Amino acid sequence: MTRTTPPRPVDLTELFPELAEHAATATRLHPRPGTPTTADSSVGGPLLWPADEPWPVCADGESHYVFRLRTPATVRRSREIYAAAKARAAAGGTRYELTDEERAELPHYDHSEPAALIDELVPAVPVAQLFRRDVPDFTGPDDADLLQVLWCPLDHPEEGYNPKVRLYWRRSADVTRPMDVAPEPAVVNAAYLPTPCVVHPEQVREYPYSGLLPAALGARIAAGRTPGGSYQYDLSLAPGWKVGGFANWSLTDPRPVDCGECGTAMTLLFTADSSEWHGTGGSWRPVEEPPGASSAPTDVSIGRGYALYVFRCPQSYEHPPATVMQ
Repeated sequence: MTRTTPPRPVDLTELFPELAEHAATATRLHPRPGTPTTADSSVGGPLLWPADEPWPVCADGESHYVFRLRTPATVRRSREIYAAAKARAAAGGTRYELTDEERAELPHYDHSEPAALIDELVPAVPVAQLFRRDVPDFTGPDDADLLQVLWCPLDHPEEGYNPKVRLYWRRSADVTRPMDVAPEPAVVNAAYLPTPCVVHPEQVREYPYSGLLPAALGARIAAGRTPGGSYQYDLSLAPGWKVGGFANWSLTDPRPVDCGECGTAMTLLFTADSSEWHGTGGSWRPVEEPPGASSAPTDVSIGRGYALYVFRCPQSYEHPPATVMQ
């Protein structure tokens, strides 16, 4: 099903004409649970990965921060149980409740698998696969038509207690013998194991975080009351998983994100978000969204419900990405 962002309540460039020169586009991915294949753009789906190319692993071992380790199988089964209980309640108009059998199958809240399991190499998990044909704001080398995003599904203190991200650009036509089954980590932080989702890309227009605008313009926006809602949350920056656009710096205020290799100011490439819209009637909720739909279809949670912004170096696609949680 197509997903369409409601029109913004007001055209910001009519109120602040100078904003037009600062605008950019972003592609909202609108991930929703499904069964993507290696030939599809997806979030958390299987990757078109060459069989003769080693799967990326994390060897950081004890330097990971350990918090309630779960096996991937346990995470998936737990989600199935909760989804079944929710569907049962919706179908019968009854109170949401787990059965005794379902409770018995779920791990205790404080249970964690042995921390020693992270001492071994930890295979990365697929986060997103994006084909150029599907994403208007796709950015990559001229000969690449595929971007693959993976991360280590454990907390890394040096990454701000977030997963460590890896990026791979490739030509899909070069993958003539794809890997049949990718390796899985023995344990994960459940918040970093995306539920496989199909995507419904939609290009939208965004405007920068107000603190990054020229001072006079930012002050005018801050001093005025924009009709139709908040500049920050309703009018300028789309929430949810997206490619391109701008980051929302409302958690810490803006700070430089420079390439660790060459020092160049980096560009926002990709966003993994804890939710697709804010609140029950958020202004960014797609018009096709059915009543009761979850605003967190990927089951990914960054920090306390934030977003993870992945930045790239504009000088070289070979330089490692940087991440910021906001």
